[in-house]
Amino acid sequence: MTRRPDWAVRLAALLSAVETRAFDAHRWNCGRFAVAAVEAVTGSRPQVHILPDLMATADSAGFPRVAPLRALTGDVVLAPDPDRLGVVLDAGRVAFVGPRGLLRAPINLCTAAWRIG
Repeated sequence: MTRRPDWAVRLAALLSAVETRAFDAHRWNCGRFAVAAVEAVTGSRPQVHILPDLMATADSAGFPRVAPLRALTGDVVLAPDPDRLGVVLDAGRVAFVGPRGLLRAPINLCTAAWRIG
């Protein structure tokens, strides 16, 4: 999968649309957010296999892993305690699904990242 030419606009539209969407374990969680971000950036829904842990599940999509500090806007990240997937907003911040909408955090909290497109 490659990034669409309009990926930045599509990612911004997604982030705006889910800004206040609260976490729901079945309907809106970190995995669904990561898949929606990949779809916004690439235009395609990734094939993901649900595995025993979140890192293995994210790896199953087939995107290359990169160091979190090398992640680019639109890449997917993993933060621990509790494990959760998020999306890189810019060079130093990521977003995660929270109880009342998106939460922002510094990227240095993340332990893994995947290059999308």
